[in-house]
Amino acid sequence: MKKARLIYNPTSGREEMRRLLPDVLERLDRAGIETTCHATTGEGDATLAAADAVSRGYDIIIAAGGDGTLNEVVNGMAGKSHLPPLGVFPLGTTNDFARAMGIPKRWEDYCDLVIENKTRPIDIGKANDRYFINIAGGGSLTELTYEVPSRLKTLIGQLAYYMKGIEKMASLSPTKLIINADGYEVLEGEFMLFLIANSNSVGGFEKLAPEARIDDGLLDVIAVKKCNLPEFIRLVSMALRGDHFNDPHVVYLKTKRMEVTSPGHVLLNLDGELGGELPGVFEILPQHLRIFA
Repeated sequence: MKKARLIYNPTSGREEMRRLLPDVLERLDRAGIETTCHATTGEGDATLAAADAVSRGYDIIIAAGGDGTLNEVVNGMAGKSHLPPLGVFPLGTTNDFARAMGIPKRWEDYCDLVIENKTRPIDIGKANDRYFINIAGGGSLTELTYEVPSRLKTLIGQLAYYMKGIEKMASLSPTKLIINADGYEVLEGEFMLFLIANSNSVGGFEKLAPEARIDDGLLDVIAVKKCNLPEFIRLVSMALRGDHFNDPHVVYLKTKRMEVTSPGHVLLNLDGELGGELPGVFEILPQHLRIFA
């Protein structure tokens, strides 16, 4: 019998996993997967629980929650040898990674993927001494994901981000950045933000980095040069259609490694969570993890 560790955020998705737990455990148990649970209690707890599950030799680790919970679990696993495959029950507000991977929304269907052992290898991004599975970024607008209160996200979902985004737009200001990506000339100037995508689903936008692939061994980098508010709003509307690469304010490149520095104070966003600050070294760990998908 296989052993699985289910690490779940009890507050995600209006406490959905708490309600589903008996049915999920029964379905996995009937298929020969003995599953024990860990309910997270606060920031960083999922990372500790995942690291513990790896060290104890679990055959499967399952993360249930939003992108933040998934990021913590990945940080508890990445960098270690003999990693078990990872399952993902998407219960958060945006669930960018689950959308990019085509993970079923019905819990029964996803349990069956785990039971049938259908996995695929994926890349993991590294930012300094931390890891990200879907997106890294910096700049004032990238801060809104961790500025939105958890309760507000639970109550009104994606709308909470839009509300915060409108508020942030009024005070958008450029930041001086020096971007040194392998294979490219050094970029230096004022930028509104930079994003490093590991998949094609970013912040609910599926056309922001349409060529990004989770298993190609490359990071897709998008940087927006200094522009005024009307220009930035126009860029956002273009991004919804996937036309933003034609705009002269947008820099797009693919690389395995890059360094970003700034004379100012720039916070980093990793999978929607606060991830330290610049300077930052970003690199890809090709096919580092297996995901049930």
